[in-house]
Amino acid sequence: MKKIIYILIFAFALTTNTFSAGGSGGDNDGGNKISNYTKAHNLIKSAKKYEKKGKTEKAQKRYAKAQKLLLKSNKKEPLQADTLNYLGFTTRKLGDYEKGEEFYLQGLQIEPSHKGINEYLGELYVVTGRMDMAKERLEVLKTCNCGEYDELKEIIEGTKKSKY
Repeated sequence: MKKIIYILIFAFALTTNTFSAGGSGGDNDGGNKISNYTKAHNLIKSAKKYEKKGKTEKAQKRYAKAQKLLLKSNKKEPLQADTLNYLGFTTRKLGDYEKGEEFYLQGLQIEPSHKGINEYLGELYVVTGRMDMAKERLEVLKTCNCGEYDELKEIIEGTKKSKY
C-alpha cells in the first residue's frame, strides 16, 4: 500500500513540474525555451522605452535584433498576423517603409481588423504622405473603442507627432 502511495505522489510531482515549467504550448517551444516571437516582443518594448528617452541608437539596435527574431519566427510559423504586425513595425522603424508596408498588408490579408496592424499601417501612411489611406485605417478602427484608434486619430490630426 505504501508503494502505491509513493508512486502516486511521485507521479503527481512529475506532472506538476512539467506544467509549471511550461512544458506545453503557448509562447514556449518546449521546456523553458522562450519563443523568438516573445523575445522579439520584449526587445520591441525595450526599444520603445529607449526611444522615449531619446536613445535612438540603442532603440535601433533592439529593433534590428527583434526583426531578425521575427523573421525566424515567421519562417517557422508563417502567416501569423501578430508576427507580421511586428515585422512591419520593426522594418518601418529601421527605415524601410516599403517592406514594412508589405508585412502589414500580408497581416491584413489574414486578419483585416487587426488593431495593431491598422494603427501602424495608418501611421506609415501619414509619414509617407498618404493621408486618405491613413484615414481608411482609422475608419477600420472606428468601432474598436481602443487606444489604437485614439493614437492614430491624434497622429492624423497632427495633435501627436509620429516618430516614424
